[in-house]
Amino acid sequence: MKPTDTSEKGLESIIVASLVEEAGYVQGDPQDYDREHAVDLAKLLQFLAATQPDTYEALGIDEEGPKRTQFLHRLQGEIAKRGVVDVLRGGIKHGPAHVDLFYGTPTPGNVKAAEQFAANIFSVTRQLRYSRNETALSLDMAVFINGLPIATFELKNKLTKQTVLDAVQQYQRDRDPKELLFQFGRCVVHFAVDDHEVRFCTHLKGKGSWFLPFDKGYNDGAGNPPNPAGLATDYLWKETLSKEGLTDILENYAQVVEEKDEKTGKKRYKQIFPRYHQLKVVRMLLADAAESGIGRRYLIQHSAGSGKTNSISWLSHRLASLHDVRDAKVYDCVVVITDRQVLDRQLQDAIYQIEHAQGVVKAIDQDAKQLAAALVDGTKIVVTTLQKFPFVLRGLLHAAGAESAEAASDEEKRQAKAWEAEIAKRRYAIIVDEAHSSQTGETARELKEILGKSAKAENGEEEADWEDRLNQVMQSRGRQPNLSFFAFTATPKGKTLELFGRTGASGTPEAFHLYSMRQAIEEGFILD
Repeated sequence: MKPTDTSEKGLESIIVASLVEEAGYVQGDPQDYDREHAVDLAKLLQFLAATQPDTYEALGIDEEGPKRTQFLHRLQGEIAKRGVVDVLRGGIKHGPAHVDLFYGTPTPGNVKAAEQFAANIFSVTRQLRYSRNETALSLDMAVFINGLPIATFELKNKLTKQTVLDAVQQYQRDRDPKELLFQFGRCVVHFAVDDHEVRFCTHLKGKGSWFLPFDKGYNDGAGNPPNPAGLATDYLWKETLSKEGLTDILENYAQVVEEKDEKTGKKRYKQIFPRYHQLKVVRMLLADAAESGIGRRYLIQHSAGSGKTNSISWLSHRLASLHDVRDAKVYDCVVVITDRQVLDRQLQDAIYQIEHAQGVVKAIDQDAKQLAAALVDGTKIVVTTLQKFPFVLRGLLHAAGAESAEAASDEEKRQAKAWEAEIAKRRYAIIVDEAHSSQTGETARELKEILGKSAKAENGEEEADWEDRLNQVMQSRGRQPNLSFFAFTATPKGKTLELFGRTGASGTPEAFHLYSMRQAIEEGFILD
């Protein structure tokens, strides 16, 4: 049997062969790369001619000349302004025409959409000479969709005494961030890869380029498990870069977000790409919820440094539009509950920025009436605090005889009852952010009122821990047929594992998904 060639050139050949022969990619020609506009011009024109022939002809871009140059300038300007992800999702306007640049995942049974998706051209180009100034400079590999750049790659191998860190350094030292292909938002992601590890960066800044791990984790730590069937990193090209896998990332995870400095008011933009465990947990949760339906509980044990804010944002949006195996909508509304005293601005912004459509996301900080209305008015995602959670529970868990603390008049009491009755009929996904946070005062008192008794610890002392109280509510009410719970916590207590976890191989309850503290430490996200 011929041994696997794992030299740098060999790794490049392995990846390209897999993408072309197994994933249905086309191999690109480095000569087709237009350095002035950072596109594979041949693939771009081929896609437009095949999918939008009338527009292609009307724009006059079928031959070289001023009209094609104008179109390419327009395309380049839109990518510079909006980022390549948004341009792929939404296309561009050029003169009177709307030009589609990508066709997304088809809905089941939609034949036309399936044909359009099949018309996308996924391509991989080796030894891409990207520079406008220095023609000898080349990247090991680049992936394009319909001629637009998605990912670049530097490949190394430990057998040649070079590792993923050498690939990272190559990006930091030798790749000029002023080059068009490396400018912000122009390309989705830059991968440094060897046969053991993968790292990625979304914004090259020379020595300041920040590379994150894109590894599965191994034995609750960093790195990747050995792969008896091939290379430890082949999930990158076999899973992540599959047509369906990459499309899912572009449609639902990758984005450019705006961040505002609270002190100076200055805005800056950041391009987001998911880490492996973030992608994995959201996909696992969606698959299980679609198959199992409503009424389940999930414990997601993710350490500090896991990027929980983004994981929760992606999950909330995906759950809001989730359909089960029979194509029926699973949830009427997703409720995201954060443990901060004041609504977590970072989480709120992250959830809002995924979809800007009016009425999709509502944040409720103080007003319980506003919260109740949002739970029944068709809002897809409601974000609120633990301080309002007792009110949510009262309606969601059918707390008999409980009256809204805000109901001062008979009319308000009647309205509260009506809301609670309506809430009880609907199906909710409840995402609890950091289920172990301590809460005292008014929240604790309201929660005890709902429970109808004083919450006591096992030793008879009064408890003030939010996680204990949440567990008592869940235990006293049992499983609810109209609620699914998704609890994110770094360090769950035994009772939380018992109530939210599921039985593992050892027979004891464990988390649905784990990103351990050890992995976070070894990956450099938290100090030991």
